[in-house]
Amino acid sequence: MSEEPVLLHRAGRVGRIVLNRPRAINALNHEMVRRVDGALDAWERDPGVETVVITGAGERGLCAGGDIRAVHDDARDGDGSAAAAFWYDEYRLDARIARFPKPYVAVMDGIVMGGGVGISAHGSVRIVTERSRIAMPETGIGFVPDVGGTYLLARAPGELGTHLGLTGAQIGAADALLCGLADRFVPSDAVPALLDDLAEHAVPDALARHVQPPPQGELGRRQGWIDACYAADSVEEILRRLLAHGDPAAKEAAETLLTRSPTSLKVTLAALRRARRLDTLEQVLDQEYRVSVATLRTADLVEGIRAQVVDKDRRPRWSPATLAEVTDADVDRFFAPTPDGRELGLAPTP
Repeated sequence: MSEEPVLLHRAGRVGRIVLNRPRAINALNHEMVRRVDGALDAWERDPGVETVVITGAGERGLCAGGDIRAVHDDARDGDGSAAAAFWYDEYRLDARIARFPKPYVAVMDGIVMGGGVGISAHGSVRIVTERSRIAMPETGIGFVPDVGGTYLLARAPGELGTHLGLTGAQIGAADALLCGLADRFVPSDAVPALLDDLAEHAVPDALARHVQPPPQGELGRRQGWIDACYAADSVEEILRRLLAHGDPAAKEAAETLLTRSPTSLKVTLAALRRARRLDTLEQVLDQEYRVSVATLRTADLVEGIRAQVVDKDRRPRWSPATLAEVTDADVDRFFAPTPDGRELGLAPTP
């Protein structure tokens, strides 16, 4: 395929966006964010474009997230300004997608993680397939769910979003529908025909030809213990409840949490609880930007990406190493105004 990282073209009544870094599972870099934003600029004003559709090149997925290697290098060797500038534009794009005045159809086939959720799950029509694997896995790399992820997860039924945000667990189509991260299920082998129909027909008519019931999910039957355990006000108490519960899946969740960054876990729980009290996506994105910029001043972000992506030894050395060492004051600092005074500024100030 072309080496352009984003392919843009018209097909009938549709403007098509194809994320085109298949070897990186279409991970987003700054140039890609700018190109998608530019396409939305043009197509919002173009009466010939009635629908925007976003897909990913290759067979592995829509988008594996942001280019975290670049974030790692900037946090380790630079001053973090490049990473902050990327998040600034990325989060503004996510907000724009959520408010885009024309149908924005995201085909969430294959892997959709982190930034991939941001560029798809805020759309007005979100399609999943039997191949969809959706996750916000940030706590495993010393980071915190962003791209409006805490807004979406905080609004999932019960404590399902808390479970997904803390563990970073991957979910399939039915569970994405249950959690409000997707709208319709279409079998993957029907996606090409759906795209053809979207070029010729209004979105509801095109969907009606291909939407089917999804395969059975897992979270619905686990929600009892998830709600009971994750309703706690601290990560320590969540862990205690998970370990005390008799369900093997609860013990597995606890074991997963014990491998995550203690700081990321506590900040993620605080971010999710705060997001529940905020009214709009824009307010939550403003909060997430502060948190993301604050992670650049921690050791865990660089260490987590090193362990999972760079060296791939899967043995991160978190600092602090235990939940007990992460104080409330440590957590509060992530939500403080940015040191340079450059806020995302999407929500009106009171």
